[in-house]
Amino acid sequence: MVEIALLAVLVLVVLLTLGVPLPYCFGAGLMVMYFIGDVVMKGNMLWGFQQLGNPVLLAIPLFVLAGTIMSVSGIAASLLNFVNIFIGHLRGGLGVVATVSCALIGAISGSGLTGVAAIGPLLIPEMEKQGYPREYATALIANASLLGLLIPPSVTMIVYGWVTDTSILACFLATLGPGLLIMTSFSVVNIRMARKFPLQLNEPLKGRAFVAEATGRGLKATPALLMPVIILGGIYGGIMTPTEAAAVAVIYAVPVGFLIYRGLSLKTFLGAGREAATSVGAIMLMILFSMILSQMFVLESVPQALVQAIFSITENKTILLILINILLFLVGMVVNDVTAIILIAPLLLPLMQAIGVSPIQFAAIMGVNTAMGGVTPPYASILYLGARIGRVPVTKVIRPAMTLILLGYLPVVFLTSFWPDLSLWLPRVFGY
Repeated sequence: MVEIALLAVLVLVVLLTLGVPLPYCFGAGLMVMYFIGDVVMKGNMLWGFQQLGNPVLLAIPLFVLAGTIMSVSGIAASLLNFVNIFIGHLRGGLGVVATVSCALIGAISGSGLTGVAAIGPLLIPEMEKQGYPREYATALIANASLLGLLIPPSVTMIVYGWVTDTSILACFLATLGPGLLIMTSFSVVNIRMARKFPLQLNEPLKGRAFVAEATGRGLKATPALLMPVIILGGIYGGIMTPTEAAAVAVIYAVPVGFLIYRGLSLKTFLGAGREAATSVGAIMLMILFSMILSQMFVLESVPQALVQAIFSITENKTILLILINILLFLVGMVVNDVTAIILIAPLLLPLMQAIGVSPIQFAAIMGVNTAMGGVTPPYASILYLGARIGRVPVTKVIRPAMTLILLGYLPVVFLTSFWPDLSLWLPRVFGY
């Protein structure tokens, strides 16, 4: 039966490479398992639909809707203006503003696409005006938008916790350390690279002028800054579940967008709803098919066979972790983060536990690896969206994007794998 499972995976990968829509790819894999194998399709389909009724999954459409509303309401612009007053006048400061702003938006939306959609139209022209190459500005914002998949709350960690039966709060805490470290490394790499650019910096405000401007922007940004405080404070304080926090994010974003920042109108609100509904429909259909295929693999003991096959090659923990990171990187290149987690996490978790890696640390390892796929072709959905928003050919964006990945992202990937405390110290503080 393992051979049939491998054939299903091969069909899946080939169709993904050819650009076939994700639900059809997983449907084809299911058909291979059904027609060649001996699985019972009806029972698995009923199981899959029952799993979709899990209240935990309700957080996904709510966070997607909150992020979509935030990107059109003016909330992102107010955050950007507030951060910019402190470091925007420094060499490389505007790039740091972009990185930090994407992290703040990630702390609200839980999505990687929201950062580039909200920050890109505002900052890419401004960075080009200051002297940054447009392709570099686009690559930086696209890469920094990956923080939305790591800075909690994160849609991918909700899915991981649900699939592996791990505490979602613990998964959120596990990726926070790596996410903040990536934000810092991107900022440092940007400052170093900015030395090569002919930047034209504004004169910094001083004294009373600075205090007045910072106070004014701070007051205007207060409603936006309260969003991550309410959401993360509610989750970490045990007041709200992630699903309830997602609902609060939507309820809070709507009046703030309509009444305070006035970026929302009836037309833009309905447009945001349609966009979120389209995204959620595709996500949930993909979750259904990939989950059923993953369940078939589990029922046919494919994870156990995979563990035995890998241990027959080597039992060295360091080599195994390197091989697993390479595998996750390759998977992230052809499927999105949610699909990779649903498909791979149940297969690899027994292996990770066998070599002494906890499910919580594995959440961080999967998070940083699968997020990287958002800017790594051929999948690279965040990079393609950034290129479209920045009006730059993708071929020009790839080189600076890969430079940022190699210098600012990959070191954190290996630290997450080989330094357990990076992802486990916060969960331990909260008793996990």
